[in-house]
Amino acid sequence: MKKIILFSVLIAALCSCADFLDIRTEATMPSSGLDYTKTENIIMPLSAAYAKMRLEEGDALNYMAVLEIASDDADKGSSADDGPNVKEVDEFTLAPTNDCVNSVWAYFFDMASAANYAIESMDRFEEAITAEAGLQQAAECRDEARIIRAWAYFNLVRIFGPVPLIDKTMTSAELASMTVSSEDEIYNFVYSELDKAIAGVPASWDGYPGRYTSWTARALKSKVALYRKDWKEAAAQANAIIASGEFSLMPNFRDVFSMKGENSPEILMSIQSSTLGQSSGSAPICFYAFIQGPRNNSPSNMQGWGFKVPSQKLINFLDGRGDAVRKATTILESGTTTPEGDAILATCANPYYNGKVYTPSRYNKWSFNGYGFDYDMRLIRYAEVLLNYAEAVANGAPAGVLSADEALNQVRRRAGLEDATASLEVIYDERRAELALEENRFFDLVRWGKAAEVLGPLGFKAGKHEHFPIPSSQRQLNPNLPASAGYSY
Repeated sequence: MKKIILFSVLIAALCSCADFLDIRTEATMPSSGLDYTKTENIIMPLSAAYAKMRLEEGDALNYMAVLEIASDDADKGSSADDGPNVKEVDEFTLAPTNDCVNSVWAYFFDMASAANYAIESMDRFEEAITAEAGLQQAAECRDEARIIRAWAYFNLVRIFGPVPLIDKTMTSAELASMTVSSEDEIYNFVYSELDKAIAGVPASWDGYPGRYTSWTARALKSKVALYRKDWKEAAAQANAIIASGEFSLMPNFRDVFSMKGENSPEILMSIQSSTLGQSSGSAPICFYAFIQGPRNNSPSNMQGWGFKVPSQKLINFLDGRGDAVRKATTILESGTTTPEGDAILATCANPYYNGKVYTPSRYNKWSFNGYGFDYDMRLIRYAEVLLNYAEAVANGAPAGVLSADEALNQVRRRAGLEDATASLEVIYDERRAELALEENRFFDLVRWGKAAEVLGPLGFKAGKHEHFPIPSSQRQLNPNLPASAGYSY
């Protein structure tokens, strides 16, 4: 059985405390319910911020639509008439009324709100307690919450461009008067958050698998720096991780996405999910994998909604480069049986599904369906850190402990491929193959300036689709939000 995840027992115990866990989207704080004099309560606001990262049914589908289905590597999937909002994203016919973009907007701002509450709560703990250990814990939790807030704003800025930068709790009236900050201002804020986390969060946590560390902050900053073309910073942060010796590639690519691959030395940032060994009841479940499970498969614990399926273009790409190892894990094909003995029926609604979220039936013990309820979302892996480093060095950043070639080829060798020279095009292809269906491809194409070329045949229009539109419903709540370029409101 899967190891109990970070804060999972605490979160499950708190799920009945509506006043605490239901952090309001508008960023207001509860007026009571948390005793700031008790050091054992310090972890609770941070735990709530982690809980806000866990995707439920609707959020998971909308998240995948915006971050992956919009790319050339994934199609909507499911049945033809299911998920019309997702189809609009897939075909670039969406309007500002599309529920996918409104849901993703609310999801990340809700996450930032929970982080704001956690950060401000640490101030109150520091005012109320005197024990040195408690003060240190509050300071570390504050900086740990900054990683969550940085993740939220990094996604908001790359998805929507300029958005309001809300770094404290506010009244609804105050929020309704907020104007947007520039992309540079938001990226500078994310940098500042991560710098504080790098300095203030421990490098490891005893007994807390999956909890974010200073290495998490470095990995995220390396990723963010690529979007700013800050090659020196991207390479420096990746180099620090590589040089530490704390992380490594799992020898078997398939194992990375298995239950035993969760919280392995390859995982630097993930969203934890677990049934806690239960078959029903309250548990910190994430529906990310379930929504991608084979549609109309049998038995019931081996099926899901069948969204975000691999595109034929992705399959052709992997075949064309002889990428058999990664294809075998990434592509779950109907009419086949997995190495673990689970049948994916030929009568499933789609010919292919995302093999990276496959979970064997022996883990799927929930009373209804249960496919993938124990699956952790991998957000940043060590393989991506190596590719970040290779890309940054190939763009002129000073090399550190590895050459760009060596960083690239560590990833290629694990996939059974021959060594290659780390040109940018080779790195781009390697990133696509290694990180396929992990919500990177669309915004990689945007930041590389290749989106119009690659996605134009799918409906992408330059000058419009690099960002998703600010939702109409949010502009009704706050008239200071601008209309997004190319969209009618």
